[in-house]
Amino acid sequence: MNSIAVTVLNRFRESFTFEPTLYFSPGRINLIGEHVDYNDGFVLPAAIDKGVYYAVAPNNSDNLNFIAIDFDERLSVAVMDIKKMSNWQNYVLSVVNEFVLLGVAVKGFDCVFAGDIPRGSGMSSSAAVEGGLAFALNEMLNTKMNRVELALLCQRAEHNYPHVNCGIMDQYANMMGRKDEVIMLDCKTVEHQYFPLRLQGCKIVLINSKVHHTLASGEYNIRRQRCEAGMAVLKSGLGIQSFRDIKDVEALMPFKDKMEEKVFNCCKYVVEEIARAKKASTVLKQDDLVSFGKLMYATHEGLSKLYEVSCPELDFLVELAKQESGVIGGRLMGGGFGGCTINIVKDEAINHFIETASKAYHQKFNIDAEAYIVSTGDGTKQIAVTP
Repeated sequence: MNSIAVTVLNRFRESFTFEPTLYFSPGRINLIGEHVDYNDGFVLPAAIDKGVYYAVAPNNSDNLNFIAIDFDERLSVAVMDIKKMSNWQNYVLSVVNEFVLLGVAVKGFDCVFAGDIPRGSGMSSSAAVEGGLAFALNEMLNTKMNRVELALLCQRAEHNYPHVNCGIMDQYANMMGRKDEVIMLDCKTVEHQYFPLRLQGCKIVLINSKVHHTLASGEYNIRRQRCEAGMAVLKSGLGIQSFRDIKDVEALMPFKDKMEEKVFNCCKYVVEEIARAKKASTVLKQDDLVSFGKLMYATHEGLSKLYEVSCPELDFLVELAKQESGVIGGRLMGGGFGGCTINIVKDEAINHFIETASKAYHQKFNIDAEAYIVSTGDGTKQIAVTP
C-alpha cells in the first residue's frame, strides 16, 4: 500500500473509533487542448498516479470531522451548520453541500486525507480533493450516482463555495481516467472517447517553473472576453454558433480587419487548437508519438504568441526541451503564466533532461525548478485496506 495511504489510515485509526474505507483520487494532466474548454473545443486529459488519499467512515452522529494532514488542520461541523469557510475547508464542505442540495440525507462521518500533488503545479489538486470525497459519500450514502454525475457534482462544488468558475475537464479526468489511455472530451456535449497512450520507451515529465504570476486570474477573463468578442463577429458574418463550426483558419481571414488584433489572434489560436486536438487523437491511434510531440510544440507556440498566456520562464523551459534530442514534445500545461511544462521524454534521456533543464533554469532565473515523472492511471477508486 502507498506510504501516504498508510499514513492516512494510521492517522484515522489513531483519531477515530470506526474502521474506515480507503480511496485514491487522482490528479490530472492535459496532453493537448488548452483554453478551448470554454470555447466548445476538445481536450485530451488523463488521470495520473499522483493524487489524494482518503479514509472515510460513518460515525453514527450528525457531525462531520475532517483531518487535513497536509495542512495540519482539523475541522468539526454539524451537518446542519455547513457553510462557506476558507481554503481546503470550502472544497470538502462544498461537496457535502451538493449532496444536501440534491435532497440526500447526509449522515455524520469521520474523514482523514492527504496527497502528493505539489501545490500550484497545475495537476488539479482541487478536483482530486473533491472527487475523493464525492466518491466516498456516494458509496457511503448509497446515492447510486454514476461517474459522470459525480464529476458534474464536483464541478458545481468548485463553482459554489470556492467560487472557482472551472470547466468540466479536471473533474471529468479525475472520475473517468483509465491507465494508458487519454480521454478525448467534447466540452460542448460532455461526451468522451478513449484513445491509447502507448509511451513505448518514453515517460511524461513535468517541470514545475515554481512561478505563478499574479496577473493570471484577471488575464484569463480577458482572454475569454476576447473569444466572445470574436465569436460575436463570426456569428453575424458566418452564421455559426461555435468555434468548432469553423472549418479552418482561412475562414477567419475575411474578418481579420473587423476585429482588434488581439481578438483575432485569440480566435486563430482556438480554431487551430481544436484542429490540433482532433489530429492528436488520430496520431495516438497510430502510436505516432513524434507527430504528437510536434503538435505539443505547436500548441505552446500558439499559447505563447497568439493567446499570450505564457511567460518568460515557461518559454525558456520549452525552448530547452526543443534543444534536447531525447525530448519528443513539450508545452506549458494549464492556464499559463506559470506552473508546469509537460514533456514526453525518452527513458534514456530523462535524467540528462531534468539535470540540464534544472541547471540552465536556475542560472537564468535563480529559481530551483522541480521535476516530476508521472504515469497515467485510473479514475477515483476504492483501495484495499491492510490490517
